[in-house]
Amino acid sequence: MFHTYEPITDRKIRVALIGCGRISGKHFDALDKHKERIELVAVCDTDAKRLQSAVEVTGVQGFEHLSDVLATSDADLYVLTTPSGLHPDQTVQIAQAGHHVVTEKPMATRWKDGLRMVDACDEAGVRLFVVKQNRRNATLQMLKRAIEKRRFGRIHMVVINVFWTRPQSYYDTDAWRGTWEFDGGALMNQASHYIDLLDWLIGPVESVQAYTGTLGRDIEVEDTATMSVRWRSGAMGSVNVTMLTYPKNLEGSITILGENGTAKVGGVAVNEIQHWEFAEAHADDGTVKNASYETSSVYGFGHPLYYENVISTLRGESEPETDGREGLRSLEMLIAAYISARDGRRVPLPLEY
Repeated sequence: MFHTYEPITDRKIRVALIGCGRISGKHFDALDKHKERIELVAVCDTDAKRLQSAVEVTGVQGFEHLSDVLATSDADLYVLTTPSGLHPDQTVQIAQAGHHVVTEKPMATRWKDGLRMVDACDEAGVRLFVVKQNRRNATLQMLKRAIEKRRFGRIHMVVINVFWTRPQSYYDTDAWRGTWEFDGGALMNQASHYIDLLDWLIGPVESVQAYTGTLGRDIEVEDTATMSVRWRSGAMGSVNVTMLTYPKNLEGSITILGENGTAKVGGVAVNEIQHWEFAEAHADDGTVKNASYETSSVYGFGHPLYYENVISTLRGESEPETDGREGLRSLEMLIAAYISARDGRRVPLPLEY
């Protein structure tokens, strides 16, 4: 039931942001950069201090409960920056009220919940967007172009490393952090955007095998994981993730080894092109240095670019780059990894529907 809604072209798109925690600032900044076409009209958080802070920062009306926003706000689009485990029920509630949804990653912590979110938005005829802002980073856009132009030839191996630090104090900030139901572990939460690269850049995954462990933090979920991947193309690779790097975030990288090319995008958060070598030259090669950028944040600078696509989609000018179905692709790999680690076996994809 797509496209049953009317494009919003004669006024600004009205937004309500639900959840005023750590990531909400990135959304406030991104919305402000598009203030000619989109406006924040409400914020919501069950924590009174966070809500008050968000109201002071944004100057918009604050609500304690999502149901109150739905009952009184005129928002077109609801942005969920709440704990991941809350996304499914909130998405269904918003969709049934007839509004579009943007949800932060991961879209859900359970496979069946991700499917439920997509179905609810289909049935209501509203859009579901899943935030994958790292795709918009200049470094990864260059890598994507190189793959699309087949500059690597046949890709043989891909290695992704996420060597970051999350101290115990990070998990202690909120009761939901580090829990299976609401958060997910290092793979699902912190490495979610990197898992997304497996399919988006390289292609359909044939199977995964994973190990997970809680080696240094007092949490329910894993703080360290390693995952072997085989793609349908025959390429092989691994994803290595830990939140125990001493003494600070070290690396978020992807290395691609192909028959005609080798590239590594590294830095703290895939923000530096560290190796770029191909058998045949291309105009992109001269812009490698310009694509790299400095960042102290693992979030990168993709949120404003992400909202560009959301706005143009709701205005009827383009199609969504990362809708609910696209979000399911990385969720499927994450769930497969957790099943593999739990059962000690290789898990083929797709998962059974």
